[in-house]
Amino acid sequence: MLLAAVLAGCRRYAPFGAEESQAEQEGQTGPWAKQAKAALKEMEEKMQSPEGSVSVREAGTAALQTLPKRLPVKVKGIYVSAYVAGTEAMMDTIIQRIDETELNAVVIDVKDDNGRVTFATDSPLVEELGASVAYIPDMKGLMEKLKEHHIYRIARIPAFRDPYLAEQMPEWCCKKEDGTVFRDRNGLAWVDPYKKEVWDYLLEIARSAGKAGFDEIQFDYIRFCTEKGMDQVVFDPADVQGRSRQEVILEFADYAYRELSKEGLTVSADVFGAVIGGGEDARLVGQDYGRMAQILDHICPMIYPSHYGDGYFGIAHPDMQPYDTVLKALQGSAKDLQQEASEAQAMEEAAGEGFGDVAGQGGRMATVRPWLQDFTASYLKHHISYGAQQVREQIQAVYDSGYEEWILWNAGSSYHYDGLLPKTPR
Repeated sequence: MLLAAVLAGCRRYAPFGAEESQAEQEGQTGPWAKQAKAALKEMEEKMQSPEGSVSVREAGTAALQTLPKRLPVKVKGIYVSAYVAGTEAMMDTIIQRIDETELNAVVIDVKDDNGRVTFATDSPLVEELGASVAYIPDMKGLMEKLKEHHIYRIARIPAFRDPYLAEQMPEWCCKKEDGTVFRDRNGLAWVDPYKKEVWDYLLEIARSAGKAGFDEIQFDYIRFCTEKGMDQVVFDPADVQGRSRQEVILEFADYAYRELSKEGLTVSADVFGAVIGGGEDARLVGQDYGRMAQILDHICPMIYPSHYGDGYFGIAHPDMQPYDTVLKALQGSAKDLQQEASEAQAMEEAAGEGFGDVAGQGGRMATVRPWLQDFTASYLKHHISYGAQQVREQIQAVYDSGYEEWILWNAGSSYHYDGLLPKTPR
């Protein structure tokens, strides 16, 4: 399977639902449709109010919330590690590069892959656990500087790969039947996605990021670990409540979206490129691409060419053909989401007149914002050196597939800026 190849060589991760809807339970008739019609009337009234609030979908329910307007940003971004973000001279250089190029956004670690929160927060639990290490000593100052330069600010929060939390709160971590802690090949423990306490901990951190000045919360590792030994992990039936991996990840995404949207934050999530189209890989990691896209503002498939095995998409060595690989991956995304949107719209319209315009917003889907590769996968037998040309080819593939947004990944935050277009004058 593709996933096995991804995990075997995934350098990003070395230092990588919801319950059955009420409409399905009620045969798309009954109270659900009545709720929708009432919500439509409420929405129309509020849309005419001076506050100008807008209605936002809650996946799996007909409930609506009114949220502050959020100006859309077509993100062209880069990942910045906490260390780089907290080093003023390095960050000033990156800001200068952003000012000179088409870039307009940064994704910054608010919680790193080891589970350490990277700035001083107001979270009681973070403080109690001693989870904070202020790699970014002046987060407020950094946010203000980025805002002055009109740079969109995205907070990256790894979700269920959190070895620090797992060690501090062993009752929340993944364990085997004999009670021993499950550890991945790097010896790191993972937290249990079925634990609601973990969800609330993540939201505490996300809210702190919002208060610090971030525009968007982006969850990474919003999945189950898939490494050897994970099949020996047992989950408490009281927590599971009959839900599959995909169902509980969807519920977390919906919960996070609803709670953070109340505070005007945009919410996104990173997903494996391998889950596009569904199948065993999607069930294994717990990510349902189409249904997650119905919940979130943005969905960010990690479609690095190096992560696709030889022969995938009919391409002999995907890493050596970045344009073709990214194009094929995103064509699959478009097909997947178009089908999902059509099915959702049909179900909503069947539930009652006007319903499709309320809960589904006409079959609305999250904006697709893929992660692109700006690193050389030298660990592969068949690979090429990635530079300006390979970066540009991937970006062009995004546009040619009908999408407009993208983010570049380099673990060391070192990018080929000469592969980017110059800044367009305002």
